[in-house]
Amino acid sequence: MSSAQEPVGSVEVALKHATRLLQSDPALAAEQALEILRVVPDQPLGLLVLGAAKRGCGQLSEALAVLRPLAAQQKNWALPHYELGLTLGADGNHAGAITALGNATRLRPDFADAWRALGDELICSGDGDGADSAYAQYLKASTKDPGLLAAAEALCDNRIPEAEARLRKILQQHPTDVAALRMLAEVAARLRRYKDAEALLVRCLELAPGFNAARHNYAVILHRRSKPAAALKELEKLLALEPRNPGYLNLKAAVLAGMGEFSHSLDVYQEVLEAYPKQPKIWMSYGHALKTSARIDEGIAAYRKSIAQLPSLGEAYWSLANLKTFRFEASELDAMKVQLQRGDISDDDRLHLHFALGKALEDAGQYAQSFEHYLQGNELRRAAIGYSADETSRDVQRSKAVCTPEFFAARANFGNNAPDPIFIIGLPRAGSTLIEQILSSHSAVEGTKELAEIGMLAKSLRDRAGNPAKLGYPEALALLSAEDCRELGDSYLSDTRIHRKTGAALFIDKMPNNFAHLGLIQLIFPNAKIIDARRHPMACCFSGFKQHFARGQHFTYRLEDLGRYYRDYVELLAHFDAVLPGRIHRVIYERMVADTETEVRRLLAYCGLPFEEQCLRFFENERPVSTASSQQVRQPIFRDSLDQWQHYQEWLGPLRQALGTVLSSYPDVPGFESAQSMT
Repeated sequence: MSSAQEPVGSVEVALKHATRLLQSDPALAAEQALEILRVVPDQPLGLLVLGAAKRGCGQLSEALAVLRPLAAQQKNWALPHYELGLTLGADGNHAGAITALGNATRLRPDFADAWRALGDELICSGDGDGADSAYAQYLKASTKDPGLLAAAEALCDNRIPEAEARLRKILQQHPTDVAALRMLAEVAARLRRYKDAEALLVRCLELAPGFNAARHNYAVILHRRSKPAAALKELEKLLALEPRNPGYLNLKAAVLAGMGEFSHSLDVYQEVLEAYPKQPKIWMSYGHALKTSARIDEGIAAYRKSIAQLPSLGEAYWSLANLKTFRFEASELDAMKVQLQRGDISDDDRLHLHFALGKALEDAGQYAQSFEHYLQGNELRRAAIGYSADETSRDVQRSKAVCTPEFFAARANFGNNAPDPIFIIGLPRAGSTLIEQILSSHSAVEGTKELAEIGMLAKSLRDRAGNPAKLGYPEALALLSAEDCRELGDSYLSDTRIHRKTGAALFIDKMPNNFAHLGLIQLIFPNAKIIDARRHPMACCFSGFKQHFARGQHFTYRLEDLGRYYRDYVELLAHFDAVLPGRIHRVIYERMVADTETEVRRLLAYCGLPFEEQCLRFFENERPVSTASSQQVRQPIFRDSLDQWQHYQEWLGPLRQALGTVLSSYPDVPGFESAQSMT
């Protein structure tokens, strides 16, 4: 048939023709389907074609009017549920789309397109783990190759070592198999070997530039590897093809936020949410960006919107609690308790709810109940991670063995002489954000965020061509030449340039964990300033115990681990104080609170900066702040946090014991004698 006006020879022939028209001419397919339905009313395949055609024409309400009753009638036929899922997703009802596509995959487990669409919807809803599982099922369903099928089955069942072994065997025989390359990249990503995943996806896209699913994976990996400019470049390619794809837009907003482009990031989130308003996890991400941009009331409203759409979303409750200055209403406390009583919420939601309730009950003065929730949240989190306190202690001893006075004396002229970076190190919750806010209020200093580049450089050393023996870190530091150190410094400055917006001469890298890399920092930046943010051991460690960190900081989820980590940190810093006298400036948090102006003047003098009055009015600084202290540093200094840990001291015996002599030797600080007497 060449047009819809020609007679229908038979229903079967007409249906085949209409189905073929769906991709090329959905309007004509709709006309054809309506003609069939006039001949055979309620013909199921005719209704399916009509619904799909209406979706293809953008007539979503008309499509849903056909597909909803069809799916309800055809409970055992996967296709109507699939088409309904696609239409609901296009209409912004992603929860409904996930349900419908889940029905389609349940009815037909080998339905590859349904698994892929389900993965896309789960990405839109922020369920990365669920999306990974769906995409793995898609890979399994879309391949007929026995080797790939076996690898996909292993990946679906989370048998990661088996999947990796099978995929490597396939690629030895067929090194250009792009499906295997992409699947192996997925394996590497699950193992957090992001560098390997990146290399595999680069090769995959060299072989198949039009493999958009792999390009999306590549953009995700680049974002995780703190390469925002490269990630954005890949996303723009994808958005040129699908400008309204919510998964691409959501990732773009996150990448822009990572670059410090919060205004642009907020615009993208607004674009996504206007088109797809029923997105609880995107509302939550939008709340994060608003909070970081000091638009607190709007951020709170966005978090509450996400909770209204998904009441079990524990992370949204924790995001409210993590504002620190926010106070829950009684109805919100009751709602959290109701969610915890459910047996069907995820461990991730459950642990976030425990942390949020711990903070809410602490604010209410109910310390015993508060501690119980903090404890349960920490136990859930620690069960899901791998952390060894013994390994941390061994790393400290290895650093001390490498970084001797003789080691640095022999390398006195190494590195990049630029004074640009100011490194603030220490433990989380030790006052580093306050120091950053004070310094970034100076006209010569720009605050950025907790940058990952030093840690990434450290990880790269064992893979360098100049390390044929594959020495571990920090032993590989001994292999670096003067030129190597200069180049590493150049690389750091180049990679962090994207975070510098103001043109200030100096900038701050506030990654606290960089204390483990002081040897590397000294070699590549001998003129950089290093500031150690230190806080009373009990206060600092318990503040970390109360905090659920989005990533990393795995030592904070058990009191004994926290105490040992603090002790190891103090030991390593004492070593560097002896090896490099005067190199590190220490800020004692309690002293900063007790005599702010004196401590600020000392800090600026160490940095070689003239005193500026605005540094004492740091709380007027409106720069974006992404850490948990974002609200606190937008207020004048207050003493409330100094003694909070004492409300919990009867439960902190394991922490006190693990700290040992570090606790009793903490500096005697004015106004803190009461804390000293209790140790």
